[in-house]
Amino acid sequence: MSTNRASAANGAQPAPEKTYFEQQREILVGEIAQSLELVLQNMNKLNRSLEEVTQVGAEFAPVESLWSHFENVMAKDPNENQEGAQEGQTEHEEATEVTEHQK
Repeated sequence: MSTNRASAANGAQPAPEKTYFEQQREILVGEIAQSLELVLQNMNKLNRSLEEVTQVGAEFAPVESLWSHFENVMAKDPNENQEGAQEGQTEHEEATEVTEHQK
């Protein structure tokens, strides 16, 4: 009581007591702020992890390209190459015959 009289004498008004609702609201706002801070920290960790994953993935791009090229070469039909060589040989023979007839 003496502090209330002293503050009243100095011209300051005593701070009104907070209601139960205001006290609970402050507690909940504090908890929400802490939870949001934790969410922000976890999002930053996730972002760093995703950046590391994409960086590692980018390092494997040349290897993937090489294996893809290898797979495409191995998937070609060997008969296709033989047919192409035979067609080329036939065209060469025809060109030779034409030049011989012109002589």
